[in-house]
Amino acid sequence: MAQHGGLLDRMGVLGELLRFLWSRKLWWLIPMIVVLVLLVAALVFAQGSAVAPFIYTLF
Repeated sequence: MAQHGGLLDRMGVLGELLRFLWSRKLWWLIPMIVVLVLLVAALVFAQGSAVAPFIYTLF
């Protein structure tokens, strides 16, 4: 796997997770993980802004 340079090597833990899922034929889980990462990012970035009350009402 070390010869696969590029984007996955620079992504760190996320790249390792994607590599693991792909090698175990669990590629169908990748869209679910992407959605979870986007939700977490939205919560983290909106925490200190005026959008926070609207996002928290969704959950």
